[in-house]
This record gives sequence, structure tokens and C-alpha cells, in this order.
Amino acid sequence: MILADKIINMRKKAGWSQEELAEQLGVSRQSVSKWESSQSVPDMDKIVRMSDIFSVSTDFLLKDELSMDDQVPQVQSSEPGLRRVSMEEASEFMDLRAKAAPSFALNTLLCVASPVLLILLGGLSEVSEKLSENVAVGTGLCVLIIMVAVAVMGFIKCSSPSSRYSFLEKEPFETEYGVTGLVRKRKDEFLETYTRVNSICTVLCILSVLPLFVAIIMNASDFMYIVSVCIILTLVSIATYGFVRVGIVMASFDKLLEEGDYTKENKAHAGDSAGFSTVYWLVATAAFLIMNFTGVSKAWIIWPVAGVLFAAIRIIFNAVRKK
Repeated sequence: MILADKIINMRKKAGWSQEELAEQLGVSRQSVSKWESSQSVPDMDKIVRMSDIFSVSTDFLLKDELSMDDQVPQVQSSEPGLRRVSMEEASEFMDLRAKAAPSFALNTLLCVASPVLLILLGGLSEVSEKLSENVAVGTGLCVLIIMVAVAVMGFIKCSSPSSRYSFLEKEPFETEYGVTGLVRKRKDEFLETYTRVNSICTVLCILSVLPLFVAIIMNASDFMYIVSVCIILTLVSIATYGFVRVGIVMASFDKLLEEGDYTKENKAHAGDSAGFSTVYWLVATAAFLIMNFTGVSKAWIIWPVAGVLFAAIRIIFNAVRKK
């Protein structure tokens, strides 16, 4: 089978038009048309690119004696025993994650913002004689627990439809013919939105500390410091909503492509990372409880501090593990 016929067959199996294949390769539709009619031959860069997006070898593309029947068994038997992801399964998984992303993001926002009322009421109880500390703390804790409970229920509900695809982030797998090209295309289309939202949310996180600096410059009262912390948490929770919403969609592409945090190497050490996270937050919770029950004022500060340090410590942990 000549190269022209192979390109036609692979393109049609992937469900792409000539224009769509041309976009993937960064060429004009006329170029693809000439390749498929044997009027010209793609250069080596385009051959390598096609082998990647169609998940075939360059030998298969270049050697006329190899047919489609010769290539399929090679792909299927490359790593025997691994689960295979079909085109339909890949599309369903990406659609499920995209649909669940807003709910996941909202539930995360609820978790991050849950201490705001507790902190605010605690500050009010110190400056107002009408609001006792017990009432303030009790009310704030009730709201915090309710918000977290609602968020947990939401996480469970959102995770259920795609739970059968949990192996994508834990185990190596294979994809059927055309899946890589489909996922790569959708990832490229989403990249602009992902970058824009991440940029806006990053700026929002940076600007969130301004109220605290203003309070310092104005030598404000303790209550105004507490208000500024509440504003910081509120703005950060809004930014977190954006990070999570686009992050879940992008993660669905990375899981299917086994890129980013979901490479085969990272999957092999997934248990280490999960264990680190569990131990870290158990220690943070224990520190909060000890500070709270021993009468340390402003024990709530442990949570924003732990949240800020978590990312940095995890990066160090992963770097040491790889070394």
C-alpha cells in the first residue's frame, strides 16, 4: 500500500476531513490533497508528525510493502496485557470531565471559602460586646462544616459518572488507532482558554494580598487585618474556581495522552505522592487542634499557611523522589 492510500485510510478512520488533518500538521488543505492523490510527498517532519498523531510507526508510513493489516497487530501487541481505550471511550471520558468541571470547581470554592465566616465572626466578637465568642465560633464552625459537607457530597456526585475511568491516572494503558490524534486536537483547541483563565486567576491571587498591605500601611486595627484575611480567602477561592475548572479539562487530555502529571513514571510513584499528601494534612490538622485546645489565639492561621507551604513542599518532595 502506497503512502497516499495510507494517509487517506488513517484520516478517515480518525474521522477527519482534509482541512482538519491539515490543521494538525500545520499545512494547507491543498498539500494534504496532493499527498493523497500522489502528486507530492510530505517531508520527513510531516511524516514524523503523522506517525505521532495516528499512533503508527514511520516505517509503516514509508514502506509500501506494509499494509494497514500489518500495522494494527503491531500496535495491539506492543504492550500485552494493558487495558485499551477506544475512540468512543476517550470521547466519553473527555465529555464527562468537561461536564463535571464546573461542579468540581464550585465544590472546591466552597472548601476554600468555608473558614471565611468563622474568621470574620471571631473578629467581630473581639470588638463587639453584643456578640459572644462562643456564639461567633459556634456559628462559624456550623457554617464551615455545612459548606464542607455540601462540597464533599458534590465531589462524590461529580466523580461517580467517570469512576470507571479511574485507571487512566493509576495504570499504564494503550489507545486504539486514532485516539491520540483526536485527544491532541481537542487539547490544542482548549489550550488558549486554559492559558487565558490560568493567567487571570494567577493575577487575581497576586492582587488578593493588596488589602492586607493596605491595612499595614494604614496601621489599621486588628479587626481590619481580619477583614483583609477574609478578602484574601474570598479572592483566592474565586481564583481556585477558575484553576480547577480548566485544570480538570486539561487533565483529562493529559491522562489520555499520558503526559504531564500522568506519565508512566509518575503513575508508578502515585502511591508515594498520595501518602505524602495524607500525612501532610493529618499533621496540619493535628497542629490546628493542638493550638485550638491549648488556647492559642488565631489558631486558624494554620490553614492558609499550610495551604501556601503545601505546593512548595510537594515540589521539593517530588524532586527528591526523582533524584
